[in-house]
Amino acid sequence: MLQRTEGLLEVTEVELAPPGPREVLVRLHASGVCHSDQNAIDGTAPTRCPAVLGHEGAGVVEEIGPGVTRVRPGDHVALSWAPSCGACEECVRDLPQLCSTAWPAMESGGLLDGTTRLSRDGEPVYHYSFISSFAEAAVLPERSCVPIPHDVPFGIAGLVGCAVTTGVGAIWRTAQVRPGDRVAVIGCGGVGLSALLAAIAAGAGTVVAVDANPSKLDVARDLGADESVLWAGSAEETAAAVAEASGGGVDYAIEATGLPEAMQAAFLSTRPRGAAVLIGIPRKDAVLSLPALSIPRMERRVLGSIYGSSRPERDFALSLDLYRRGRLPLDRLISHRLPLEDIGRAFELMRSGEALRVVLDFSPAQRKAAA
Repeated sequence: MLQRTEGLLEVTEVELAPPGPREVLVRLHASGVCHSDQNAIDGTAPTRCPAVLGHEGAGVVEEIGPGVTRVRPGDHVALSWAPSCGACEECVRDLPQLCSTAWPAMESGGLLDGTTRLSRDGEPVYHYSFISSFAEAAVLPERSCVPIPHDVPFGIAGLVGCAVTTGVGAIWRTAQVRPGDRVAVIGCGGVGLSALLAAIAAGAGTVVAVDANPSKLDVARDLGADESVLWAGSAEETAAAVAEASGGGVDYAIEATGLPEAMQAAFLSTRPRGAAVLIGIPRKDAVLSLPALSIPRMERRVLGSIYGSSRPERDFALSLDLYRRGRLPLDRLISHRLPLEDIGRAFELMRSGEALRVVLDFSPAQRKAAA
């Protein structure tokens, strides 16, 4: 398994206890490498350590604990890092992504009961986002396991567990983009490009891709973006370029970097009654400054979106169905496939901007090829 210890990554053996009540042991076949994992490494997101990182996993159910009814051994599953309790005030309000039970448990580094199933030499090792998918196997809450068809590739299913659902849900659930709406996507990594594909599938009118990396804009155009804008050096200049490219501003600007300047550009890119949809995770101390008068006078809005405002058991299936029908070409988001032993290289590719999405492949064939 791969764990983080004081900012360092190492591949090592740790002990994994069997699943407890309403918990499941999954044999992992693939895991995406996400910027949120990098946030845990560099301290942007405080993370209890030592921890086994990774939260974009997919695999096969191998063992179930007492009381499990949602899955059974042999099921193929995509893993959700938002296992809502179904009973708290937010869940009752149909906001499972804001579950007031799951979030505190996640921050503790445990499972839903606050304890860990991981250890090394008798000392605790902590879970990351309930999943810890940089490993050959994981024990996690039953509600984190979403059954998928057996013909869906595990690499695709893993990405649906986070990046795809975050981006697609921002378009379909948070913004509820309608045919003909103008959309800008600021930040064309795996999450942003997922949003771009979703906007196209929803029938958006003009779709504008924005990034500081020209090669990412090339990819966005290849995936169907109508226009592209290279970051112009400031929020104001970039927003002006988006307004020009879109014919006067967009209805929805999806911000997928977590940088306050990019968030500001998203807001300034909108036309009257438009909305900046903020899905990137900023540093805890980040502050966003906006021109206040344009909010009431132009009815401009700011919408927060965590996990695409999605319900995993519903939205994983929808995304995968559209993938299988060719309407969401999610396979085009994967630029590199590597074995777990090359995790350092995976993070280098992500940090450099060279990769779209790196998938760690735990299959026997990949291990044999890497040997």
